Amino acid sequence: MDERFNGIKRFDKKVWLSSPTMHGDELKWITNAIETNWVSTVGENINETERLIQEKVGRKYAVALSAGTAALHLAIRLAGERLYGPQPANKGTLTGKKVFCSDMTFDATVNPVAYEGGEAVFIDTEEESWNMSPKALEKAFEIYPDVKLIVVAYLYGTPGKIQEIRDIADKHGALIVEDAAESLGATYRGVQTGKFGDYSIISFNGNKIITGSAGGMFLTDSEYDCHKVRKLSTQAREDAPWYQHEELGYNYRMSNIVAGVVRGQIPYLDEHIEQKKRIYYRYKEGLKDLPVSMNPIPEDTEPNYWLSCMIIDKDAMSPHVRSEKNALYKSEPGKSSPSEILEMLGFFNAEGRPIWKPMHMQPVYRNNIFITEQGILRGRSNAYIDEGVLTDVGADIFERGLCLPSDNKMTEEEQDIIIDIIHRCFK
Repeated sequence: MDERFNGIKRFDKKVWLSSPTMHGDELKWITNAIETNWVSTVGENINETERLIQEKVGRKYAVALSAGTAALHLAIRLAGERLYGPQPANKGTLTGKKVFCSDMTFDATVNPVAYEGGEAVFIDTEEESWNMSPKALEKAFEIYPDVKLIVVAYLYGTPGKIQEIRDIADKHGALIVEDAAESLGATYRGVQTGKFGDYSIISFNGNKIITGSAGGMFLTDSEYDCHKVRKLSTQAREDAPWYQHEELGYNYRMSNIVAGVVRGQIPYLDEHIEQKKRIYYRYKEGLKDLPVSMNPIPEDTEPNYWLSCMIIDKDAMSPHVRSEKNALYKSEPGKSSPSEILEMLGFFNAEGRPIWKPMHMQPVYRNNIFITEQGILRGRSNAYIDEGVLTDVGADIFERGLCLPSDNKMTEEEQDIIIDIIHRCFK
């Protein structure tokens, strides 16, 4: 073992990136569902979970679904129908249409565009928020003025400049699907994320700030869209005494068991946010003497601090290279790299992870169009250089950034050890 890490003991119990935090109320509502025999896709837990989330976010309607991805798919399908009309079952609602999408996100944000036959056009990230750049979005509309749908995601629980994006969308007559999967409880200008989109979604995946082990929520202010999603998510069954189907549907409804877990978690959302916030600022204080910075918090935003991330200063980066599935690095005195830090955290039984690899760099989307503030890039092998400066902001954050262990059950002593490990990586 590298002598820089002498004296550090491996954690007996793994320190997770972000694992579920259960409180006991979840079991109460699961048990209630079992005892009353409401274990399928209807029941009191579902109704109450929908009510609590729509009240928290401030939307008129919420529909509980099996996953955030299911909510995204139905949101994008509805947007396509609203913009271009219903399509035959064998043809997606966005067939042949371009859609502007966040570039730095998990692929679940953009895959539903492909499900519906559309072409994702990726919009570069901004340094100020690590989210979609409004300037790059404006450039995209200059190039493709006929685009009518934007899919925007928030990274790691921090809102982007969603009001600026909303204003751009309105100017061009475009709809917004708002992927707030990671940002439940976060606010922009005092307004909850999940309230800015024409259609919005949140996720209750196992590692989110509150969880159902799975599950997601579709949010809207339209009664028609609410009823439409309820119908589509239960195989689009018509109101007939037999099973009548006149359009393509899906098995996307949340179960009353999963809803019981979510129902038990919701009262603890603010507590989880406060715990995550303390973790973020302990990292910020503990790493302030290193050539690194934390993921930014833009003005007018209050994140939910789901994941704490850091980025290494450019002149403090030691060499590291990544293939499609592996990474290599070289240690240098006074410098480090995400690959080195993640390997050392893993060695001591703590879980970190790389920043989301931007969508335009993913093999599945390597031929899609990617737009920066300066213009179009196509494919991951291209780069736009302006006076020697690389303008692919998302690729740069992926190159220099990493997600730190952010589990709200992590003790201060464990976090201090993690901070110490990171310091030693720069020796």
